[in-house]
Amino acid sequence: MGIVGANGSGKSSLFAVLRGELAADSGDFHLPSDAVIAHVAQDTPASDRSALDYVIDGDGEFRQLEAAIAQAENSNQDNLPDLYEQLQAIGGHEATARAARLLHGLGFAAKSIHQPVSHFSGGWRMRLNLAQALMCRSDLLLLDEPTNHLDLEAILWLERWLQRYRGTALLVSHDREFLDNVCTHIAHLEQQQLTFYTGNYSAFETQRAERLAQQQSRHEKQQREIAHMQKYIERFRYKASKARQAQSRLKALQRMEIIAAAEVDSPFSFRFQTPENTPQTLLSLEKCSFGYDNTIIAKNINLTLSAGTRLGLLGPNGAGKSTLIKALGGLLPPVKGERRPAKQLRIGYFAQHQLEQLQPEQSPLHHVQALSPNAREQDMLDFLAGFNFRGDTATAACRHFSGGEKARLALALLVWQKPNLLLLDEPTNHLDLTMRHALSVALQDFAGALVVVSHDRHLLNTVTDRFALMCNQQLQPFDGDLDDYQHWLHNHRRELQTDAPAAHTEKNASNSHSRKFRKQLQNRIQKLEREMAQLEKKLADCRLQLADTQLYQPENAELLNKKVAEEKALSAALNHCEEHWLETSEALESG
Repeated sequence: MGIVGANGSGKSSLFAVLRGELAADSGDFHLPSDAVIAHVAQDTPASDRSALDYVIDGDGEFRQLEAAIAQAENSNQDNLPDLYEQLQAIGGHEATARAARLLHGLGFAAKSIHQPVSHFSGGWRMRLNLAQALMCRSDLLLLDEPTNHLDLEAILWLERWLQRYRGTALLVSHDREFLDNVCTHIAHLEQQQLTFYTGNYSAFETQRAERLAQQQSRHEKQQREIAHMQKYIERFRYKASKARQAQSRLKALQRMEIIAAAEVDSPFSFRFQTPENTPQTLLSLEKCSFGYDNTIIAKNINLTLSAGTRLGLLGPNGAGKSTLIKALGGLLPPVKGERRPAKQLRIGYFAQHQLEQLQPEQSPLHHVQALSPNAREQDMLDFLAGFNFRGDTATAACRHFSGGEKARLALALLVWQKPNLLLLDEPTNHLDLTMRHALSVALQDFAGALVVVSHDRHLLNTVTDRFALMCNQQLQPFDGDLDDYQHWLHNHRRELQTDAPAAHTEKNASNSHSRKFRKQLQNRIQKLEREMAQLEKKLADCRLQLADTQLYQPENAELLNKKVAEEKALSAALNHCEEHWLETSEALESG
């Protein structure tokens, strides 16, 4: 079920009630006592614990059983059979592999999953928290904006995972494509009320439009009835022969439950002003290479941005899309080649780090005044109202603004400057569905050139007319739509697993040697997979034997000790085999 509604409508408060962090002011709240609830933690401790162990911690029942078994083995307790049976029932021997698959799906390289949590940046720590929540075998899964820190490849993986999830998932998301592909129900939070709809987000929009149309029709009909009754009352209330009927209508009017007019207006109304000058060729890159600290991220890039260009940048995580956006914006000079901007080029650049560059003690009005000191204050206030900065909000310090409000302000400042080239790097993060729609409409009417990187597929589909693919340090035209790109991603990953050279292959090795080495890695992976399957079967059989109460009779003490040692050895061998498999797979993927 998707939980949708404007920012501040109460979605996070609803989740807080479900997690027991917020008590209901009225009414009754019931939750089964044995229900297991999983949610994504907002904070991640900078611990030395490995990413893999941190994610496994999400399966609390497995960790409890693991500790109980260790204690029972050390003290020869007689509850080992029950503990092993419970471990077998929850698939405990697969915990490490399951956590590794989650991390891999969310974009972590195999070699990185053994690094400490403190090694990762904030965005990657949020991915760790998401993986930990998915690791939990929950009855109820609460996900609040799970796609905000993910790239498109990870979002597609998460969609597939949620489609297979067996519990109940409640999702707060402003990504309509994500809601369409995952949800079977929608709950709309508006004016402190929840309204439930069956179907995905597109079905919700259709049903809500129909409901609003019916509501408006009933409202208008009622207004006509009220007007007729009031006219009758005013005409006859002081005539003795009609006073009783007039009084009856007056009472009926007082008892009438008023049907409100349907409110569908967005609080956002803005558009990009026509740029003062738009040269035919705004910017070109000729045989440009870009990078950081002697590491080339993109090379031999040729790109011309003309008036009317509407380009979406695609590519796997880490391929260099954001680097290219910075290079286009002049924030990263080329290592080689030439960047040629037009004299009248005016760039509007949006990236997430700009939200942190807002002056916390300054109001939205002050931010606009800093750009145009001579502009009329009322003109600036009218402009800010289009971004829903009205009244006191327009003149309040932005230090307490939410992420969505900061993103809106950053976009407002960009629009105010009348750019003729827009460079947008994930512009919809933190924006609710209504604001995303308003931005999409405004961008469709933008008269200048546009280059956008986004995981919001709806935005890409509605504001761009062609795509370019960033991969293997190269930029190439992509002839296809986002469905084609999804197939490309799938094939790209498969090719990496089968054809990529090993990470440590010598640069000057011959082609035949590279092919031979790849074949060796492929054979090694296949062998490891067979070994893991055999070890998992042996471990399952061993734990099944350990669950037999007869094994714990005094006469079987020697056999019990032997089986306990065997279980430990098999577990260690399986963990070692899994780690070796991950390292070998990483060698294939890191070409």
